[in-house]
Amino acid sequence: MHGNFNSIFKGTGLEFADLRTYQYGDDVRTIDWITTAKGHGAYVKIFREEKEQTVFFLIDVSASQEIGSEGKLKIDRTREIGGVLALSAIKEASHVGLYCFSDQKELYIKPDTGMKQAYKFVLRLFDLKPQSLKTDLNNAIGFALNMLKRKSVTILISDFKDHDYLHNLKALAQKHDLVIIHIYDKREINLPALGIVPVLDKESGKTYWLNTSSRRFRQEMKDTFEDTQASLQKICRQYDASYISISSTEDFVPRLVELFRIRK
Repeated sequence: MHGNFNSIFKGTGLEFADLRTYQYGDDVRTIDWITTAKGHGAYVKIFREEKEQTVFFLIDVSASQEIGSEGKLKIDRTREIGGVLALSAIKEASHVGLYCFSDQKELYIKPDTGMKQAYKFVLRLFDLKPQSLKTDLNNAIGFALNMLKRKSVTILISDFKDHDYLHNLKALAQKHDLVIIHIYDKREINLPALGIVPVLDKESGKTYWLNTSSRRFRQEMKDTFEDTQASLQKICRQYDASYISISSTEDFVPRLVELFRIRK
């Protein structure tokens, strides 16, 4: 089953299509010696380029994603974006796979095509209850690097609340067609000035007392987000990957439409 794309990946593989008689100028390496040996003339193999496309999702389901207002948590937007893009990819006859991660494998669905795969993808993604609270982006990216043998569209959806993952991310961007979707909550950039308040770190389980009225603290929060954003954008520019940041409260559909319109 061939996809509807004109093969954005050149030379990913060749599939045998037919035989025809040898003509002057044909590459001798394409001669089918078994057929030729039957004595009815020389024959060469005809190949066609494989156009099937794999779209593989890496989705962060760690506890840091459970931030935001009710019904508009980062994980809610992450699941919705993943579901929408998976359905779009299935409609284009792509093979779609999924790897949900925290600091361990939470869910893996082998790439496949068809509406049955789409329903499986959406249902299991929305029903998933992660076993771990922590994040290990480096390990998740390493899984994709080892599992995906052929160049694929790889969509990484995360809030990127982690460290020491840039080396593997560069390798992923270099080897595959990478799309980074950076999910954030506006309060991670512009926290309301509420004085000294207790804040629970869901991944560590520890509670910290923070002075949210401190101008320095508020600036550090903003700087941390912008530094992460700048690092991701730099990698995308360097390896011709795609980057988009989406708030957990905004309408993400127009943003995705614009992203993939630019990518065509």
